[in-house]
Amino acid sequence: MYKRIIVLGIAIVATFLSTAPALASSGFPWREEVNKQQCGAVGSSLVDIDQNVINDADSGEAGNYWAFDRYHRAIKVFATAVPNTYCAIVKYDGFYDGQAGQTSPGNTGTLTGVEDEAFAGGYRAIITGALLADPAWKKYGKVGTTDYQCDLSGNCPGRVDWVAQYFEPTYGFSYGWWGWIYYGRGNRGNWINSVDGNSGDIL
Repeated sequence: MYKRIIVLGIAIVATFLSTAPALASSGFPWREEVNKQQCGAVGSSLVDIDQNVINDADSGEAGNYWAFDRYHRAIKVFATAVPNTYCAIVKYDGFYDGQAGQTSPGNTGTLTGVEDEAFAGGYRAIITGALLADPAWKKYGKVGTTDYQCDLSGNCPGRVDWVAQYFEPTYGFSYGWWGWIYYGRGNRGNWINSVDGNSGDIL
């Protein structure tokens, strides 16, 4: 498990969304997993927001932080048939900025700093607990840009836990599935970071 499991402006959103056609042809079927049908969702979404995140540090198989990410994150929360149990579907679409001198995410070499490309993926999760009667963030629409302010040691003073914006502090959280694919520039390879296993590299 890597960076995004630590719970892994507006102009950026349009750029993120423009990557979708290329990402869809990758052969990594993350959209099939990050789907409400996979976690017993019932009815319409109780939360449906769009968030932008910038300056998020990304870690790889060597344990180092190798890139800063900026991305659009679509977050949806659904009820399930079990009381006080909810299904979260979170999708990412963004770009990574590889940092020169850092070990590559797949741990096969050293980055030169030109490794800047797109990534996509997400997770589904089960959240148990009570929804806040008056959540800190609005339930629908855009919630703006969060600057995580990370450094290459993984310190992120601006990080915000989105779940805590909607649930009482005693909530429980467990992943059903997670995975991301990072695209290498030009003829370089792709790195897949997934609960099903990691493969490849961006070099």
